[in-house]
Amino acid sequence: MNFIKTDIEGVWIIEPMRHGDARGYFSEVFRLDLFRQHVGNVEFVQDNESFSTRGVLRGLHYQRGEWSQAKLVRVSQGTVLDVAVDLRGGSPTYGRHVAVELSAENGRQLFIPRGFAHGFVVLSEVAQFQYKVDNVYRPQAEATLKFDDPDLGIDWRLPQADLLLSEKDRLGASLKNTKPF
Repeated sequence: MNFIKTDIEGVWIIEPMRHGDARGYFSEVFRLDLFRQHVGNVEFVQDNESFSTRGVLRGLHYQRGEWSQAKLVRVSQGTVLDVAVDLRGGSPTYGRHVAVELSAENGRQLFIPRGFAHGFVVLSEVAQFQYKVDNVYRPQAEATLKFDDPDLGIDWRLPQADLLLSEKDRLGASLKNTKPF
């Protein structure tokens, strides 16, 4: 596995090795000892999966307080643009984001520590998105950062008219009205 630091401390791109032949490929997509060696001691407690069509934008979500979550995300079908926004109070990169294309083809993963809002948009016809979290989901702790906040400057790579959002995601809070972690 190749562990790549991003411009924001604590956010990692992980590239699993693929061993292929005429039959297809084999890949270790997660190995605890290597993960802890490079990223740190994170204990994942829940795996999640979503399936979405082109233009679906989910996010930017986070959980507050003791229910915040670190995430390890990947795509097993299709392609997404995955985005993590730093909401850690006192961070020199507060309000900045990392955007990484994740696909079944490139096999890349993104690790997002606690203190970040997270979201993705589906760039392919469909996408199957999988992620591990280090804390269980608590609806009462969930919050949403506005995906199109001009202070974030995120290029979602699709025209806004083509985006499909839930009401919750459409009504997210601006960065200016978001309390830092």
